[in-house]
Amino acid sequence: MAQRLTKPRLLEIIIQAIKDDGWNVLYLSNDHPFSIKIFKDNESHQVRIYIWNLTHGGGAARPTDEYRIQITGLTEDRFVQLPGEKTIILGWWNEAEVFAGFDYSRHAGRLGASPSIQIREEALRRAHKNTFAPWRKDNEEIAIAFKPEFIVEYIKNLTSLHSFGESEEVLEVLEEVSERPEAVNNLEIEGLNVERQTAIINVKKKIRDSSFKARVLTSYQNRCAFCGVQLKLIDAAHIMPVEHNGSDETSNGISLCALHHRAYDRNLVTFNERYEIVQSQPAYQKLREIGLDGGLDRFVRDLRALILLPPAINDRPHVDNIRQANELRGWSN
Repeated sequence: MAQRLTKPRLLEIIIQAIKDDGWNVLYLSNDHPFSIKIFKDNESHQVRIYIWNLTHGGGAARPTDEYRIQITGLTEDRFVQLPGEKTIILGWWNEAEVFAGFDYSRHAGRLGASPSIQIREEALRRAHKNTFAPWRKDNEEIAIAFKPEFIVEYIKNLTSLHSFGESEEVLEVLEEVSERPEAVNNLEIEGLNVERQTAIINVKKKIRDSSFKARVLTSYQNRCAFCGVQLKLIDAAHIMPVEHNGSDETSNGISLCALHHRAYDRNLVTFNERYEIVQSQPAYQKLREIGLDGGLDRFVRDLRALILLPPAINDRPHVDNIRQANELRGWSN
């Protein structure tokens, strides 16, 4: 029998995914439905969360590949959405560790007796493979299956993503983004309204970033290449920045902890084509002069002499990327 997680455990999965994406969380209510505020930089969203385990709903009168959430335990017979708040209705399939998100606007009325909301297993499996997958139901509702790392993108583009069921042509664009994001061209996007264009652009970037991050962190075994720490504090950093035509190849990435990622971005440290870590003595001197060198000795002591390298040669930082990035950042050979 499939494992059913408790409501607190389901909330933990959501919160961890949000934090892993670099967002902060403020708890507004710890009772189901949960209420939280997520924020990062100057952007914030207040979210009401309804969530249940997805269970197999197949039977004599049901498709054999159907999964559903069974709506139970609500004090009211409807989903609630307050002004300024986003309401998300989620199911969790623990076997593949994916969510299913359902359209609040399609379920805003009275729920009736023993209500449930369905999605097909095919969509859940596609999301497990591709990060997210839309599914058009018989009533033309668009359900969105997605992995935890996609949850912030789902929240940000909630209304737009669920609106892609307007026509087969519009839905095809979203489906293509989920399967082959690099194949969706500007002409296809220009045929959408502004909100959907924004959603497609955001989703494409998220899928690209998620793929890059997963490949880089896996190749480095989730360790910082500069100090070796893990502790789920690791970022995937581009060596040659994307804004300067840097690629999303694994060989243009390096795994860095939060501290060394910032130090790398701020030119305190880098590494050369021999994979040696190089420190900026002029930058250190400036910090000493303005009295902001506290912890510098420990910072230097924790640095390795050589960066950690992925076992696979093709995943290691390419010397061309290293050279070009160091030239761009003003490091001399």
